[in-house]
Amino acid sequence: MKIAIGADHAGFELKQKIRDHLQSRGLDVLDEGTTSPDSVDYPDYALKVSEDVTGHRADLGILVCGTGIGMSIAANKVPGIRAARAVSEIDAQLSREHNDANVLTLGARVTDSEVAQRIVDVWLKTPFLAGRHARRVDKISEIEKAEAVSDRTS
Repeated sequence: MKIAIGADHAGFELKQKIRDHLQSRGLDVLDEGTTSPDSVDYPDYALKVSEDVTGHRADLGILVCGTGIGMSIAANKVPGIRAARAVSEIDAQLSREHNDANVLTLGARVTDSEVAQRIVDVWLKTPFLAGRHARRVDKISEIEKAEAVSDRTS
């Protein structure tokens, strides 16, 4: 499994810890940056990781900023991305089981590194349940398609 990971300056240190954790588990990690705690704009990294996922260069993505909120908002603008901000292991589990989340967002200012690593582990091991949840995820895709057509015709 290949995981794309990215962060802004606020998430830099936690991203590094998560990257190292994933690599220690034998996972292939595509680190999209940032490469320092110098100020950068989170949408740039959300876009890189999201395009890695939709472009099939990575199976899943993980994004880290101060709260996880900005990254989630930005990533969810990319068609085909279902980004979920998780602050607990149950958030991570349900985002995969019910929503088939393909990008996880975390907040370095609100989640310590040990908790974040447990969240990542749960998120990666949890499968999508499909069934009634697939119908709902399909409806999200239909909204995305309808909005894309609406944008082109307006």
